[in-house]
Amino acid sequence: MSKPSRIAIDGPAASGKSTIGGLLAERLSYVYFDTGVMYRAVTWVALQRGIDLADEQGVTALAESIHIQVTQPTVADGRQYTVYADGEDITWQIRRPEVDHGVSPVSAYPGVRMALTAQQRRIGQAGRVVMVGRDIGTVVMPDAELKIYLDASVEERARRRYQEIRERGEPADYEHILRDMRRRDRIDSERDTAPLRPASDAVIIDTTELGVAEVLTEVERWVDQSDP
Repeated sequence: MSKPSRIAIDGPAASGKSTIGGLLAERLSYVYFDTGVMYRAVTWVALQRGIDLADEQGVTALAESIHIQVTQPTVADGRQYTVYADGEDITWQIRRPEVDHGVSPVSAYPGVRMALTAQQRRIGQAGRVVMVGRDIGTVVMPDAELKIYLDASVEERARRRYQEIRERGEPADYEHILRDMRRRDRIDSERDTAPLRPASDAVIIDTTELGVAEVLTEVERWVDQSDP
């Protein structure tokens, strides 16, 4: 039986989307595309250029003008991909705490989402892609053959993000991360444009008590029984 050509994986921060999406794409020899990096790139560049993240018009203009490129890893430092903004490698900068704090408000701006969604759809139309984000199954690829929604308790997701930051050798405070993650969840789920929610036909998997291998096995089971 043929595999689904377009696979959407959605879910809140640190639910396992990026890890599972990358591994699944590798297993299937598909393109892996994490759409969240585009919103993070806009946030980082806005901060660097002194654009107030509360300035919706300014941030939207930036999203419409900036050239964001996502490629295969160019450095063997654990990255899943390399992210360029106007030619500059910002792969690790977009994972900094200030980006974590600012990306949800930025991604809630309708103009920003419109500018980036158009690029994401073009990638999805080519097929043989695992696309990861927060509105892939509901907005970007609503006709994807398989839609997965990964979730986990906010406490577990904060613990994962804490460990991720510490493993990079950077300072991290679990309570601060937990508070910020709760805030991000609220913004993402309550925004007017493309709120975070499972598609009506998505497979929902709670990863709170599951390891990476267990989640990947469950997702692959759905890939194998999906009807493309």
